[in-house]
Amino acid sequence: MNTVKIKNKSTLMIAHRGVSGLETENTVPAFVACGNRSYYGAECDIRKTKDGKFILCHDRSYARISGISTAVNDMTLDELHAVTLFDVDGSNHRADIRPTTLEEYVSVCKKYEKKCIIELKELFSDEDILAYIDVIKKYDHLESCIFIAFSYDNLKNLRKFLPSQPVQFLCSEISDEMFDRLVRDGIDLDIEYTSVTKELIDRCHAHGIKLNCWTVDEKEVGERFAEWGIDYITTDILEGEK
Repeated sequence: MNTVKIKNKSTLMIAHRGVSGLETENTVPAFVACGNRSYYGAECDIRKTKDGKFILCHDRSYARISGISTAVNDMTLDELHAVTLFDVDGSNHRADIRPTTLEEYVSVCKKYEKKCIIELKELFSDEDILAYIDVIKKYDHLESCIFIAFSYDNLKNLRKFLPSQPVQFLCSEISDEMFDRLVRDGIDLDIEYTSVTKELIDRCHAHGIKLNCWTVDEKEVGERFAEWGIDYITTDILEGEK
């Protein structure tokens, strides 16, 4: 089993939660799989634990990939470190597949010279923002980070501390009103792939907005978007040809 190669032209490929088509999402093995391939960067999802640490988890709990339904916010980091996650085949015998901290994720991306694309899964306070910024700064990797969020407030709050930091607004579709707001605030767009058109790509570029899309796993779709000139493709399994 391996990635599916596509002709990505100038489009930058982002490994969704790491190479989650090969390894369990948001784990060190998934990010190492990204590091050993041609991806531009690895996307992840961060949440805060009960004791104020940052852990990677897409859902509110690890129930879908571990069977443990307790919310991440209600567990300490030590409790989470005791959890073993399912492999992609559903088995549960690999000790290296476990909840991953923000520190571990950034260190892997730094080692392999990959960009960090960090989804903010909760509405973080100013104190939280400064805390996760501090974690990334310890690895001297902040300039290689793009922050993404469905919450516009998350992005605006981050920009209070990092006015020039690249950020992307996540959405399934975009209204004219929201598009104008992105242009005004200098925020890029990360949209569900079913809403991507050549016209949208051209419109974004005409207004200085970069366009990312999620989550493209069909070769034909990825190559069509690359032909149209989309800036980024977020994917579980596609990989650009060298």
